[in-house]
Amino acid sequence: MTHARNWLIVSLAMVASVVVSYAWLDRPIALFAHAQTHEYALFERLTRIPEWMGPLVIVAFVVLGLRTLSGRLMSKLATAIVLTAASLAVATAIKDQLKFAFGRTWPETWVRNNASFIRDGVFGFNPFHGGAEYSAFPSGHTTAVCAVMSVLWICYPKYRAVYAVCVVAVAVGLIGANFHFLSDVIAGAYLGTLIGWLTVFVWDLGHRPANASPYATSSKAAREGKQVDG
Repeated sequence: MTHARNWLIVSLAMVASVVVSYAWLDRPIALFAHAQTHEYALFERLTRIPEWMGPLVIVAFVVLGLRTLSGRLMSKLATAIVLTAASLAVATAIKDQLKFAFGRTWPETWVRNNASFIRDGVFGFNPFHGGAEYSAFPSGHTTAVCAVMSVLWICYPKYRAVYAVCVVAVAVGLIGANFHFLSDVIAGAYLGTLIGWLTVFVWDLGHRPANASPYATSSKAAREGKQVDG
């Protein structure tokens, strides 16, 4: 119940943040980005982090899958990679459905001559409209980076500063390049983090802890077996 209560609180905070951002922050930030920052190449480059991160995770997953065919136990790193791949896949699938459900337009016109806030003054949600022109919410790039980094955050807490930098860099890039409204990024961060946490949580319930030694389970079983035999 503790986990459920904590995530309920986080969910309510996310909804409140999205509402506040939608009402008072999204449009001023988009106007500022259009006038001051969206043409800087640095912001666009920052948004590419999830684009190379996804293929890297998938390739690592395939390599590990082939390796385990030999019957070897999965190492802690292998477990983390499998969980990041699962988290990324699930988060991506859910994100695509939410984009369709919310049908939000974009800050700028940059795909298929889409209607946008900057060019056309269009701002809002068009539920179940469909089409790439109506798929800004939640941010897919933020969802992806948080889905991966949240798993690593749990499995390798020593490097949390690195994960935080990656997430912040993507968020700043998306907003600075005016690819997304602030509320899109907030929702994407929530979704990716939730899926990453759930992926590890489900794994831990059904198997051994994701951040444990690969031999933790077998060693424990062996000790218990010796105690019974004795």
